[in-house]
Amino acid sequence: MKHTILKSTIAAAALAASTGLAWADKDTDTLNVAFTKELENVDSYFNSSREGVVMQRAVWDGLIYRDPETNEYKGNLATSWEWVDDTTLELKLREGVTFHNGEVFNADDVVFTVNFVADEANGVKTQRNVNWMKSAEKVDDYTVRIHLKDKFPAAIEFLSGPVSMYPNEYYAKVGSSGMGLNPVGTGPYKVVSVVPGQHFVLEKNENYHDSPKGQPTIAKVDIRTIPDVNTQIAELFSGSLDLIWQVPADQAEKLDQMGQFTVANESTMRVGYLTMDAAGRSTMNPNPYTDVRVRQAINYAIDRNAIVSALLKGKSQVVNTPCFPSQFGCVQDVTTYEYNPEKAKALLAEAGYADGFTTEFYAYRNRDYAEAIASYLNAVGIKTDFKMLQYSALRELNMKGEVPLSFLTWGSYSINDASAMVSQFFKHGSLDDSRDDQVLADLNVADSSTDPDTRIAHYSKALKRIADEAYWAPLFSYNTNYVFKPSVSYTPTPDEVLRFTTMTWN
Repeated sequence: MKHTILKSTIAAAALAASTGLAWADKDTDTLNVAFTKELENVDSYFNSSREGVVMQRAVWDGLIYRDPETNEYKGNLATSWEWVDDTTLELKLREGVTFHNGEVFNADDVVFTVNFVADEANGVKTQRNVNWMKSAEKVDDYTVRIHLKDKFPAAIEFLSGPVSMYPNEYYAKVGSSGMGLNPVGTGPYKVVSVVPGQHFVLEKNENYHDSPKGQPTIAKVDIRTIPDVNTQIAELFSGSLDLIWQVPADQAEKLDQMGQFTVANESTMRVGYLTMDAAGRSTMNPNPYTDVRVRQAINYAIDRNAIVSALLKGKSQVVNTPCFPSQFGCVQDVTTYEYNPEKAKALLAEAGYADGFTTEFYAYRNRDYAEAIASYLNAVGIKTDFKMLQYSALRELNMKGEVPLSFLTWGSYSINDASAMVSQFFKHGSLDDSRDDQVLADLNVADSSTDPDTRIAHYSKALKRIADEAYWAPLFSYNTNYVFKPSVSYTPTPDEVLRFTTMTWN
């Protein structure tokens, strides 16, 4: 069916091109890009979507930068840093940097940003990204100290990722809503137009500082939200789009065979998983997910290898842990669950559900993946009432504990440390569906120890217990298919971040 739709899409696009609707935006130095999901808020601290990460890296800068190829840390808005003690980091700041609105960047901006985002009352969406910081203080105009709540060895990694610096004077006036409508950063691209959730226009920052991100070369990036992939493909053929990404594998394969576009596949740190209401937070009564045998049954019910081979393809792989294997501390020596539907049925019967049960089942993306998962569950007697929601809506339901079973994904903000995933979801926060005190205790040690071996040992204990108790059903890692015109030169990186500064025209 999808191939038929794709053929129709291509035929319509070819007709549009033949009637003169195609144009080459290399001539106008404008790169036209599509987002599939609606970006809930451009303010990077108040969204948690991948599209938000892309915008964050383009519009704002962090104090530190991690090279996605070498993993080397380099100075960005900070030129150097050193630990004063286990919980105090001193940074020398880059001079001569200005925000897009002309404000001069200095220590006041760092102090304001850190103190604002570290205050839980201000409601930063992903608390894990910022709640390790206690406060910041100004030493002089270009020296700051960041004080940590406790020892946190992943601090440099987090400062190189989701912690962006905001202009203190501007943000104090406009707040998150104003920043969402008129974003202001120091990054390689400045935002010149926002239609919330629909359309964003970026222009290169002609005064961009000497950043390891590199200097932007393409003058303008025009981003539109187009939820339907077939519509994106049609616009790619007609010429009104230059680059699309997150293209499903079967459609990417067809486009690749045509030879008209560059099709690139790259791995990502994004992990797909099922989370179950093991803590009994939802109103489901009786709640089967509080029984470890039911949770184990769900793990045995799903053929992860078949889903990866048939649907994801590319550089995806089966995942057995609630973290990405390359992340520091993501120990792989845990209980694994092979595909065994008979064992799943036996465990359900042992738990008192010989005839199965009916459950609400939520997802926000990849309907075909979710439907495949549902079919495996149905096959062992778990009948699913499937509900597809927008990401922001499903996240809010999850935070309230109102979701018994859901298919979700997490990209860790491309942070290469297990704390960015396992500690995000298993430390008794609003998204923790297990609330296991033993797991919490081990993660607290792993997250705060400065000894790498101690960190690994306690992540190992936490991950093994999570697997034994089957609090999640980890499924697979994602890959991303990028499709772009031959006029565009771009090499994707494994961290799933579109970097407009590394895109050029051929």
